[in-house]
Amino acid sequence: MPPTARNPVAWIVLIALTCVLGLGSRRYAPHLPGCVAQYAGDTCWALALFLVLGWIQPRVSTGRIATLALAGSVLVEVSQLYHAPWIDAVCQTTMGGLVLGYGFLWSDLACYAVGIGLGVVLERGISRIHRLWTNWVTWPL
Repeated sequence: MPPTARNPVAWIVLIALTCVLGLGSRRYAPHLPGCVAQYAGDTCWALALFLVLGWIQPRVSTGRIATLALAGSVLVEVSQLYHAPWIDAVCQTTMGGLVLGYGFLWSDLACYAVGIGLGVVLERGISRIHRLWTNWVTWPL
């Protein structure tokens, strides 16, 4: 993916939208279909991590960003197997729970893979649209 395709302003908007959707899926869970209520938050968490890493490192390839996001997601999930009083206290706070989670679940790993996969598809789609637009605008009339 060419580095010019990651517009920092667009990425901030995508990160904010992803966070709103993820938090909304938790807040309005009783009003959503069961599958969406249960898995959307974790999927959006991984998508947000993918987008943040892409925003921080705009010249790094999509594949490397996806690998870093997946490794970070798995690391956070596996860290939930460790229970010390101090880390449990951090996880009981709102921000700690949102970032670190509350407990290990195998299904979260699948949600992370789906969220990061959505990020890859989104980035490639944006890149393709950018390339088509650039070619169309520069097309001689």
